[in-house]
Amino acid sequence: MAPQLRAAGESRKPVGLLDRVKGQFIDIVEFLDDSRDTIVWRFPRQGNEIKMGAKLVVREGQVAVFENEGKIADVFTPGTYTLETQNMPILSDLKGWKYGFNSPFKAEVYFVGTRLYTDMKWGTQEPVTVRDKEFGMVRLRAFGTYALQVNDASKLLRQLVGTDPNFSTDEVSEFLKQNIVSQVGTAIANSNIAMLDLAANQQVIADTLTGTLTTSFADMGITIPKFVIQNISLPPEVSAALDKRTEMGVLGNLDQFTKFQAATAITEAAQNPGGSGALGLGVGVALGQQIAGSMTGAMQPGAAGAGAAAAAAPAGPPPLPGAAQPFFLGINGQQVGPVNVADLPARVASGELTPDTLIWQQGMAAWTRAADVPVVAPVFAAAPPPLPPAAPPTAPPA
Repeated sequence: MAPQLRAAGESRKPVGLLDRVKGQFIDIVEFLDDSRDTIVWRFPRQGNEIKMGAKLVVREGQVAVFENEGKIADVFTPGTYTLETQNMPILSDLKGWKYGFNSPFKAEVYFVGTRLYTDMKWGTQEPVTVRDKEFGMVRLRAFGTYALQVNDASKLLRQLVGTDPNFSTDEVSEFLKQNIVSQVGTAIANSNIAMLDLAANQQVIADTLTGTLTTSFADMGITIPKFVIQNISLPPEVSAALDKRTEMGVLGNLDQFTKFQAATAITEAAQNPGGSGALGLGVGVALGQQIAGSMTGAMQPGAAGAGAAAAAAPAGPPPLPGAAQPFFLGINGQQVGPVNVADLPARVASGELTPDTLIWQQGMAAWTRAADVPVVAPVFAAAPPPLPPAAPPTAPPA
């Protein structure tokens, strides 16, 4: 909203006379701001002179700074003032007024906002690389908001504003953002907080940055009373790896999880009759039997110790290259073996091994009839027939 300007007597003079007047006298100086983002606004004097005795209105959240020929003079805090030489001592000294000189004067008047400018945003365009004790070198991104406030209008005018007649938050936000991002990376790296604990310590880091940034911007008359870190995030690939690690932690004991999955499969298969259900049920039952066997073994006394000893015992050496694997024989419901291939003919001759005897060798899918095993079948053809019964002894001749 434009400030109210009123020139003394302008409504009484004809237009022709106004053209001959060098300037008008301003009798009210004020600034009504409805933009919510104007930090500094210069009163548009436009060649007119401020009337001695004019009213200066400074509202809450503002200060008025008078400047003469590039030099900052008097600063007025919120209130209503009558502009006279006695309440403008610096300007009076600069202009050389003496003994209550009351003629109109020229001066630049800047209204500087001192309220809290909130919802200023910041964010890291590029990842910040930090060293983490657990994960090594990690790249982090962060973003958030901060609040800006002017605590020294004179420094702000000298360092940032210059002669800008309308200085807004947009003009200073990019400059502040670059400095903030630089300080954020340093603060996170110096915090020595583990990456997994950063979320829990965001407020601690933010409070540290509040003081650091305020000190950094002190020469410009700016303070950062509030700094907020909304999020510290990891690159997508690192987040995915952490999700996998979390899954493993949730699953816990993988052996117990497998048993649980098998039990669930049995239940689902039983509730799904039909071809596929029958197949699923068969698989589930097989898994169930396997689980039951392992649980039964685990419940037997000494089973845990025996299992641990078996796991700890070193495996035997593999067979020599080219050596035939021994066979196991199923004789009278008992497992016999191992039996070397060279000993099979003797077993055939003794009658222990017949063509219908079930045998098994490492690498075979199941027990098989001996006659159906290509390696064993020739043994039956090569084996000598059983000896004929012995002839009865003959009586000696008489």
